[in-house]
Amino acid sequence: HLKLVERSIFGSGIMVLDKERSRVLVIGGTGHIGKHIVAASARRGHSTSVLIRDVAPSDPAKMQLLKSFIDSGVALIKGDLFDHGSLVNAIKGVDVVVSAVGPRQLVEQSRIVMAIKEAGNVKRFLPSEFGSDVERVHTVDPAATLYAGKLSLRRLIEAEGIPHTYVCCNGFAETYLPSIGDVTAVGAGPPSDKITVLGDGDAKERCLWWKKTLPPTR
Repeated sequence: HLKLVERSIFGSGIMVLDKERSRVLVIGGTGHIGKHIVAASARRGHSTSVLIRDVAPSDPAKMQLLKSFIDSGVALIKGDLFDHGSLVNAIKGVDVVVSAVGPRQLVEQSRIVMAIKEAGNVKRFLPSEFGSDVERVHTVDPAATLYAGKLSLRRLIEAEGIPHTYVCCNGFAETYLPSIGDVTAVGAGPPSDKITVLGDGDAKERCLWWKKTLPPTR
């Protein structure tokens, strides 16, 4: 699924503007999805930077991740999603802003929108989507509240006239399979005694398998 995210972002041509490589800022670049976006951007030759709250974290794993960014030519920009001035300063130096913030910060992306609006130089904004298309699905809480926040952000981006792309890659199997599809227990591992089924339990599921037929060997 992460490969699909990478192809959706970098394989569509939106990251190459004016026939030159883009200057890319990733917000949320140390997260599960963000770190792969950062690596892919650098690998594909874009001038890549990451907004970082702490450039010298105490967590050894995070420190190692930042070192790998630096080794691949990625710039670490000290700033914070909740510090408007640092956001604007970081955004002023790039063409493309990619947000990969987690679920708890999705609604806070309005801060990024306002900073982009003030900076006035961004050619493309990719908010943190990377899941189902929120305008094409019907669900219930807790997912419904999450999707409502994404939908509200879309309307704000469009109202502010910011060039944008929504990358929708559907659900991550690694997120939902461990809880056997129980959205109330995502991240908690396999249920030990019960599974919560939303709705009446009679929902139909459509699965698609892709099969490649190879020519017979001689």
